[in-house]
Amino acid sequence: MFNIGAPELILIFFIILLLFGAKRLPEIGRSLGKALGEFKKGMKEGTSEEEKKEEKKEE
Repeated sequence: MFNIGAPELILIFFIILLLFGAKRLPEIGRSLGKALGEFKKGMKEGTSEEEKKEEKKEE
């Protein structure tokens, strides 16, 4: 899909650093981590609800 190597990642990180500044990067990282965790949690809950509905239909 995308072949992103180390030089490209460094360039992207440097651009983000220039845009947001060094003080905001930890805050952004924390909020992205929390959002990703909530997304994964929601996906698990959604699939478990679908499985329960399928089990009820089979009975």
